[in-house]
Amino acid sequence: MHVRVSLVAAARGTPLLAERFDDDRPLDGAGWRAVESAARGLVPLGAAELRYCSPTPRSRATGQALGYAPLAQPALRDCDMGRWRGLTLGEVAAREPGAVELWLSDPLAAPHGGESLLAFISRIGGWLDTRPADDGGAIVAVAEPAVVRAALVYALGAPPLTYWNVDVRPLSTITLTGWSGRWHLSLQAPA
Repeated sequence: MHVRVSLVAAARGTPLLAERFDDDRPLDGAGWRAVESAARGLVPLGAAELRYCSPTPRSRATGQALGYAPLAQPALRDCDMGRWRGLTLGEVAAREPGAVELWLSDPLAAPHGGESLLAFISRIGGWLDTRPADDGGAIVAVAEPAVVRAALVYALGAPPLTYWNVDVRPLSTITLTGWSGRWHLSLQAPA
């Protein structure tokens, strides 16, 4: 028994340099235009039996704009960044350079008082592992890029610090096939 899980990274809600930890801002004009532009390739994923999204406004809006009518999943929320929530990486690095260095180098560290990288990856992996496996079943989930990165690291059994080497662009997709604890990355040619 296996299932196919396609993860779609939510469209951007702010310019990259203005991104904040746990950014709850909705899609901006550029994000809406990007969804419209990418829709032709992403709409078919909506034929999946189960359709989910992160609880963020931009994940919900991306899923709705693609016609998925997704169900928000609290387990797909972004990493809890504690007291860094709402700040940019630059702001945090200026205030707490040692804490940022620790956070980037130790997957068990949570100097912000929120969730460690390892706990975040494990939470996302737990969500993956509890998806119903029905031979040939399909799931689509729109999530924050950080969630997609965490899912990929978990599925491949890669060391947690590999997370920092994965770049997930808005509206990019990955597809994982398998079942609890046994995931495979499936790369497909464009249609």
